[in-house]
Amino acid sequence: MSELKFSDLVESVAPADKTALRVTVLGGGSFGTAMANTAVRNGCNTMIWIRDEAAAADINTSHINKRYLPDFQLEAGLRATSDLEEAVCNRDIIFVAIPSHSFRSVLEQIKPFITSQAVVSLTKGIEAKTFSFMSDIIREVLPEVPYGVLSGPNLAKEIVAGQPAGTVIASQSEMVRYAVQQALHSALFRVFASDDVNGVELGGALKNIYAVAMGMAAAYGVGENTKSMILTRALAEMSRFAVELGANPLTFLGLSGVGDLFATCSSPLSRNYQVGYALGSGKSLEQATQELGQTAEGINTIVQVKARSEELNVYMPITSALYNVIFEGAPPLSIALSLMKNGHRSDVEFVLPHQQA
Repeated sequence: MSELKFSDLVESVAPADKTALRVTVLGGGSFGTAMANTAVRNGCNTMIWIRDEAAAADINTSHINKRYLPDFQLEAGLRATSDLEEAVCNRDIIFVAIPSHSFRSVLEQIKPFITSQAVVSLTKGIEAKTFSFMSDIIREVLPEVPYGVLSGPNLAKEIVAGQPAGTVIASQSEMVRYAVQQALHSALFRVFASDDVNGVELGGALKNIYAVAMGMAAAYGVGENTKSMILTRALAEMSRFAVELGANPLTFLGLSGVGDLFATCSSPLSRNYQVGYALGSGKSLEQATQELGQTAEGINTIVQVKARSEELNVYMPITSALYNVIFEGAPPLSIALSLMKNGHRSDVEFVLPHQQA
């Protein structure tokens, strides 16, 4: 497969004619459903793949995702299927909204059906043990496909409710960026473009760590001063880590960085915030994740980023303290102490990548 076929397709789609774009979202969680619903609203021929045949049939009948978005009526034009081949064949854009622990296996399953489709990750996480981001997995499993990642302050319930929001499509391919904008961009959902795949993906993954921290802080009733310090020191941690992995830290000043960080750290709608709040309320990690009923990528991300930051010798006190609290029984107060014990460090730590210094 070559990108030329995909480019030819995209160039044939006029801005006012989005019906030519055939969009599939793999994964029936809240965010995947929100993006599928957005594509339908935008005039795309849209399908959503859900593993559970009964759940797919129920969405087609009731137009409600009763497990993840029970309070919202979905667009009548959204079609659900549990047949993976049907979902992937003869489509233009495949959005993958699968939890990081299953992301690779699903890509391997769709590989026989990939011809000229673009594959775009909606997953904000890191694969356990390999420290692979979703774009890394796409390149490994589907090395010939044009690909991208979508990330931003995108709380699913607000998007489905039609509240104004924005996101970022990052890809090295201009045609992928253009196609995703055609599929999703509207008056109420703005889709901005970036070529910094690493930075956008890092922002989406790392912010989950600090949402857990902020949820714990909220459970302890901390004040606005403390919340502001957590938020800004989190941004400094993210930037330091991003530089070591080759991303442009300036990306973190945009929607996929500070925008997503603010949204996920300040809203009870955030899954990672909810898990953090439960932990701060004295519940075990098992209790917190079971009650949530969805994947909170932040817990796995804490484990992966702590290990990698130590390998790279990157100073990440919030991440380390969170790990110690959740997995080693340290008192939650240690998170606050981690913020206070090095008060003489610089306030603003946005440095350029080494190769640009």
